[in-house]
Formats: sequence, structure tokens, C-alpha cells
Amino acid sequence: MKTTGHAWKQHKIADRWDAIVIGSGIGGLTAAAMLAKHGGQRVLVLERHYTAGGFTHAFQRPGYEWDAGVHYIGGVNDSRSHMRSAFNHVTEGRLQWNAMPDVYDRISIGERHYDFPSGTERLRAQFVQAFPNEKDAIDRYFAIVHATVRASGRYWAEKAIPQPVARLIGGMLRSGFLKMAAQTTAQVLAGITRNRELIAVLTGQWGDYGLPPAQSSFGAHAIVVQHYFEGAGYPIGGASEIAASVAPAIERHGGEIIYSAEVSEILLEQGRRAIGVKMADGRELFAKTILSDAGAANTFQRLLPADLPACAELVEEIKTVPPSMAHVCLYVGVKRAAGEKEFDATNRWIYRDADHDGNFARFWQDPTGDWPALFISFPSAKDPTFDARYPGRSTLEVITPVPFEPFAKWADTRWKKRGADYGQFKLDLENRLRADVERHVPAIRGRIDYAELSTPLSTRHFANFEHGEIYGLSATPARFQLRSLGVRTPVRNLYLTGTDACSSGVTGAMMGGVMAASVVLGRNLMSKLSGAQARAQAA
Repeated sequence: MKTTGHAWKQHKIADRWDAIVIGSGIGGLTAAAMLAKHGGQRVLVLERHYTAGGFTHAFQRPGYEWDAGVHYIGGVNDSRSHMRSAFNHVTEGRLQWNAMPDVYDRISIGERHYDFPSGTERLRAQFVQAFPNEKDAIDRYFAIVHATVRASGRYWAEKAIPQPVARLIGGMLRSGFLKMAAQTTAQVLAGITRNRELIAVLTGQWGDYGLPPAQSSFGAHAIVVQHYFEGAGYPIGGASEIAASVAPAIERHGGEIIYSAEVSEILLEQGRRAIGVKMADGRELFAKTILSDAGAANTFQRLLPADLPACAELVEEIKTVPPSMAHVCLYVGVKRAAGEKEFDATNRWIYRDADHDGNFARFWQDPTGDWPALFISFPSAKDPTFDARYPGRSTLEVITPVPFEPFAKWADTRWKKRGADYGQFKLDLENRLRADVERHVPAIRGRIDYAELSTPLSTRHFANFEHGEIYGLSATPARFQLRSLGVRTPVRNLYLTGTDACSSGVTGAMMGGVMAASVVLGRNLMSKLSGAQARAQAA
């Protein structure tokens, strides 16, 4: 893992900047890099964690390393693709990618397994082979997904164009996407097919946006699944390479990334204009522009005064959208004998049966029952440099969504000092997950060298999300209908970036950063990404 930036207490920080970014997730880093590259701005990025990167950081234990939230990124294997061009632009070509296996995801429903191969036509053919009587429904599904994603471009553009123009034509720009995004994934698929198993397979990646079909917006579903149609990749050198690759673009223009630097509040002038931030140690820093990558709820309900009139309506709207799901993750390390092959890097999605929503609801009522889903990832197998850095070792990650409530009674305790009862609670969860991963990946049975469980309280501690949520606001139909939720805020010179400004996941957060910088500079920076893509295609 590369340590990006400087520690707050050990580094002298100037008091005045062109822009200050709160949070160093990919949304914050992207906004900072775009402001530096295209506005020549000195940008200060402040991160409360002890390392930069947000959910793109990695962490180590003796002999092992795991990513915290990057499991695979779609659309990066083709150098001419829009997503690869976006990463190349923000990282200035420093970030390199290793292609995932041809089958990047495998969905298991009971004892039945369904492979997701790279390439839209090959994926479609795989579905038709598995469900030969559903060919028309499958064709219609792909057509609707593509149409929804095309329409989303106009929806996001409305949030970045000048407000007078948005007021004039905004409804027209939003309507195409909202026609689908205002419906749940289950509603849309029910209009395509009655085959419950096919629906379960088509929605088998619901953990990538955090809600099962009856709760999630079809807009979120379409954006995420299409993102993977042409295959996926993983950063060479591990997830921490993302932040390390963005940092030079910020620093070259006089900017800095500071970690262990917690912002306690956003400073305002007459309650209407953001002028700086106050740190947890009381120091005040000032800038013409403040951007928050801390999430909408944190920004408006923690970092700004609770009774700020300008934000009252927006705060009430945000409260209508619940936080996204929490999760537990078991990080597993395994020793390999000399010459022993690595794991297959294909991600595994494990489901008891085809009833995603029923299993989710039952587990939320009784968390001691069967898991609603298991996602098993093999980060060491995805990174060709891992064996050189950690010879003879392999890593796995096992993730499942969980409700926050069973963890709430320890919410006010300190990290690593939560008491024996919490330790036992974690151990019980760890043992359950260990048994399941050994059942689904029998090659590790009896060979686990190291295991560590993170819980929603880990997310709460490091990311400062109150309920341990991992995707910001939930990807519900209501979320996409909040016209006030976007880059701009009711406070002058204060902007949102990251997932809540755009959509879930690493790439959604990155696009939130591009949108935020576009609004701040009054320029269409998406065209810069398109230009890079055009040059790559010409080459």
C-alpha cells in the first residue's frame, strides 16, 4: 500500500487555498485533480482516516494486503472506452489495469451456477442458453438497460449545466431516465418476464448497488450492470494505486492531500456562503470553494448548522431516502505451497434461492438466519504483482449485507476497545462466515492462516457514516427523483462530490467528481474525457 499525502500534525499547512475538498475518496480526489488540471487551482484535500483513498484504500496485516472496497471496475479493459479514458485522464495514465478472467462474475442460486462472460453479445448468448424459452425477454432486457443508460447522460447533464438553463429545459432532460429510474428493478423486470430464476440471475449483482430488486431503482441497476457488460479489470498493484495515481496531478499545481485531518464544521459567512473549514483541533482554513466528499447526510446534518434556513428543505428531502446498506467483511489470508496455483479470480455471488427480496427481509428480521447473499472476492488473484509483494500468500474477502441495528449498542464505543461482549459477537459472525467460505471454496478448508472481520462499526469509524453505510444514500427510486440532490447546494461556494452527487460505486463517485469540477469551473469537463477517448480511438 502506498501512503499518499502527509499527516496533519506532522505537516505545516497553509491557511488559504483556492479550494478545499473534505474527504479523499475517489470523488474528492477526482474533483481536486480536475480543478488542478483545468483550473490551475491549489487544492487542499482533507482526510480524517490515516490514509487517503476512501473506499479505494488498501490495508495490510503481516504478510497480507486487502482492498477495502475495490473488487472490480467495469469498462477499463479497452483503452478506447469512456471509462478507461476517464481514469487515464484523472491519473494521467499512471494507473494500469489487469483484466479480470473472461468470466468476471459467477452467480450461484442453490446448486445452480450462471456465468457472466465478458462482452454484451456473449453475455446475452449465455443467458439464452440457460433460459432458451426466454429469448425475447432477454433481448428486451438488454434493450431496456441500454436505453436507460443512454437516457442517464441527459439526467446527469441537467445537474451540471447552468441553473437558468436547467430551469428551462431540465424537465425534458430528466424525463427519459426518470421514466425507468422511478420504478423498482422488480417492477421493470416483472414487465419483461415471469421467470423468477431468470429475474434472480439478471439481478444477481444487486450487492454492487446495495438493494434487492423490490427496493432498488431500475436506473441504478441499469447503470451498474451495463458497466460490466464488456468485462472488468483490477488495478495493477492493488486498490491503493488509484489514490497514488491521482495525487501527482493535485500536487503538481501546489495542492496537498492531508490525512488524519478531521473537519468538524464548514465555516459560513452570514449563513449563506462557505468560506472555509474548522478542523477538529480548532484550526481554521479558508478557500474560495469548498467541496464535500463526506456524503450528503454528513455534509448537511453534521458539518453545517442543524438549523441553517438555506438547507432546511434539502435536509428534509434527504431524510426521505434511507442510508444504503451496511455490511460485514471477513478478510482471509491463506498460505500457498511452492508452485501452488492462485485462486480463480472470478467473483462469486452465493444465494440460497431465487428470492432475493424475501431472503433480504428474513435476514433483516432475524440476523441469526441464513445470509441474504455472500460475495466472495479473490484480490490476490486479480493483481499480477501480489505474489512478488507477498510471496506464497493468497487473499479472499467474504462480504454480506447486514442491518446496522444489532451493532448499534456498541456505536459509542471506541475502535478496538468495544468490550468482551462485542468481541464475542464478532467472533460468532466470523466463525459463521469462515464455515461458509470453506464450504464454497473448499481449497482453503483447514488452511486459513489469518482472518479478520470488519463490521458496520468499522465503516462508521473510518468513513464517518453514522449507520455504517457503504454507498451513501440508498439507490431507491425516491433518491433519483430528488431534484435538489446533486453537485450544487443551497450554500454558495459549497458543492457536493462523490456518490451522492452522482451514483453508487467507484465510477459513480468519480463521475461525481468530474461533475463537481465542471460546475465550479463553469466548463464541460466531460468533453475532456470524450476528447481523450477520441484520441485513443484514433490511435
